[in-house]
Amino acid sequence: MMAGLTSSHQHGGSGSTARTFAVALTGGIGSGKSAVAEQFAALGVSVIDADAISHALTAPRGAALAPIAAAFGSGVIGADGALDRAALREQVFADPAARRRLEGILHPMIRTRMQADLAADTGPYAILAIPLLVETGQTDMADRVLVVDAPEDLCIARVGRRSGLTPEQVRRIMASQASRAERLAAADDVLENTGRITDLEPKVRALHSRYLGLAADT
Repeated sequence: MMAGLTSSHQHGGSGSTARTFAVALTGGIGSGKSAVAEQFAALGVSVIDADAISHALTAPRGAALAPIAAAFGSGVIGADGALDRAALREQVFADPAARRRLEGILHPMIRTRMQADLAADTGPYAILAIPLLVETGQTDMADRVLVVDAPEDLCIARVGRRSGLTPEQVRRIMASQASRAERLAAADDVLENTGRITDLEPKVRALHSRYLGLAADT
């Protein structure tokens, strides 16, 4: 087996359903999960992205705007008609109850849209890119869970380089997410991303071959 690419238990998932084989892709902040998703997409795999759906739901005239405004006030809607993420973040980041209220609005909408997109997909398998997969208890959406993993210090450095956040700010974000150990415990496959972007390509290709085989067997 290729270095940096490990496999553990097979996820129980919902492989018995008559739909496209689904692989949930997740990882902590700075792990490189977006780069991995892009490489799957470059191989022709459908990537159904929870973050992209969230942005669509909170864009002008998005379906989530009215319930969010009702819960948090009209001040979280910007002048352009879209969600003012900075204003909302101020309310929910340090308030677990407010964050749960927001998640209670957004996550069911995102899940419904992802399920619809998956049902419409005609490929052999699809990637469900869900950053908060473990936190939201949505591993049941997929037949298999792929975790992109890297040491926390490396993730902190990556986030600092791309966003300018301080190490302490990144650590606070990490503290609000599942721990590295919790994500790894949920994984069927682990892609170790400790090097350059170019190092990911052979690992993603190996996973792609594995998933094509698993999809053909279902």
